[in-house]
Amino acid sequence: MTITQHTTETVRALQGLEDARSSVRLRAALEVGTAPDPRFVDKLVERCACEPEFFVRDMLTWALTRHPVSLTLPALLRALGSEQAQARSQALHTLSKIGDRRAWPSVTPALLGDADEEVARAAWRTAVVLVPYGEEPALAAVLTTQLGRGERETQLSLSRALVSLGEAIGPALHAATADPDPRVRAHALATERLLHDPDAGFGFAVEEAKRVVALGGDGGDGREGE
Repeated sequence: MTITQHTTETVRALQGLEDARSSVRLRAALEVGTAPDPRFVDKLVERCACEPEFFVRDMLTWALTRHPVSLTLPALLRALGSEQAQARSQALHTLSKIGDRRAWPSVTPALLGDADEEVARAAWRTAVVLVPYGEEPALAAVLTTQLGRGERETQLSLSRALVSLGEAIGPALHAATADPDPRVRAHALATERLLHDPDAGFGFAVEEAKRVVALGGDGGDGREGE
């Protein structure tokens, strides 16, 4: 391929990422990932911030993972400071896929408690992937401050993140079971149950935890009041 042909292909792919048709954007992202080029990185990160279709965003993330980390990491870390919630959440999602622990210091408590639930959920997932060995209890202490937040989907995301940290969450989670907020207590108890019984469904664990909280119990063996 000549330099002129290569330039033409690059321009066409970059234009395709902005096409009004999602199928064209998807194909362009696939092409960019198939033939990585440093000139694509900033555009891919930019598109992640505004792409409306989930499956196209997922392909954009894949394309970014195909480029050198030395190029993608700085661009993604800059996106974490964006005022656009989608830019932050997609940058976090991509960082979790890349898995480079140099990004760990940038997964701040502010992101873990972001007012936008999609950003916060992405931060929880990314944090448990990147957390350095030995830092799990400190991360658990931050994550448990989010217990009781949101509806079922958000609470399930947090519980999964906590459970993936294993026994390191024990002290922080146990402390949360005595929180004055009944939503926090119920969420903590449900997460505790999942930690010890991974096969228990989250919905069942939540309902059981609510029953325990209503009866004034602290979890125990799950048979209070019977």
